[in-house]
Amino acid sequence: MRKHYLDNIRWVTVVIVVIYHVFYMYNSEGVLGGLGKITNLQFQYYDAFQYLVYPWFMPLLFIVSGISARLSLEQHTDKEFIKSRSLKLLVPSTIGLFFFQFIQGYVSMSLGGGITGLKEAGVPGPIIYMIMVASGSGVLWYMHLLWIYCLLLVIIRKIEKGKLLQAGAKTPLWLLPLFYFPIWGAAQILNTPIVSVYRFAFYFVFFLLGYYVFSNDEVMEKIKKLALPLITLALVLCVTFTILYFGQNYADKPINRGFLFSLCAYVGSLAMLSGFARFGDFSNGFTEWMSRHSFGLYVFHYLGISSVALFIAKPGFLPAPVSYLLSLVAGFVFGYALYEVISRIPFFRWAVLGIKKKKNVEAKQAHD
Repeated sequence: MRKHYLDNIRWVTVVIVVIYHVFYMYNSEGVLGGLGKITNLQFQYYDAFQYLVYPWFMPLLFIVSGISARLSLEQHTDKEFIKSRSLKLLVPSTIGLFFFQFIQGYVSMSLGGGITGLKEAGVPGPIIYMIMVASGSGVLWYMHLLWIYCLLLVIIRKIEKGKLLQAGAKTPLWLLPLFYFPIWGAAQILNTPIVSVYRFAFYFVFFLLGYYVFSNDEVMEKIKKLALPLITLALVLCVTFTILYFGQNYADKPINRGFLFSLCAYVGSLAMLSGFARFGDFSNGFTEWMSRHSFGLYVFHYLGISSVALFIAKPGFLPAPVSYLLSLVAGFVFGYALYEVISRIPFFRWAVLGIKKKKNVEAKQAHD
């Protein structure tokens, strides 16, 4: 049977990511990458949303990706698994940069005046284009890391020969809190400077926990019963995190390597995982549509948000509240519309979305 709660976690989390990126684009907390503050408010208290969700939404997606890898490897050989993951993850996040995502690079660079500065400095057009390509990955960093993790997983499986998976199925409840310590330890290492989202060790632990522990029905049956306590604990921790660090850059060191950040990441992920397994394991027409289109929403939403920021919010054509609303609408419109268009164009559907044939489009579920 299909685990519908995994599909629902994916699309709901992607929707949260879209909302997060709207607040992120205009944040006044010193988190670099967007346009920045466009209001006259001394404090943008609604920026608290970023603090509430940032620690756990990407760890959760990596847990779900680990579970999905288990389900896929039960039906495919290692070679088939790597081939499918390379098509879905590597092609769009590399080749797709040259044929579409460079547009995101142009918009992101223009927000900070980068394109104008390069032209004024006399940098040749082809060089500017290559810089746009390099800057266009945006949200695709997740796909970069996930592809690497899938390769490493195949190697690890060959070494441990299924013993870790058998041990994971027997995981007792008392052991779950102890998984926090490798998570916190991993948060301290293999973090790239400047581009702080590339946290190779931190997210890898969540991916492995998804594959070896939470992909087991025996474990999920146990934590389903703890859904309400976990949700309550996650809310307390995330609110505490928000109160303690509001106004500071939560996305970089030392905060994102701290004890509380890792605790929010782990407990928040467990709360969502157990909550959806208990209350969200269902499917209907709406959830199926959202699941089929969540990959496109993830890939294209930021272009809509950042385009509104560049062409409307930055010049100040409209009041700040309207710019926020238009960015949110554009995130969904660009996400769904571009997916529908590009998935129908030969070559581009392969290069940008990792889809080989049009007949496979509707069968594609949300990105795993």
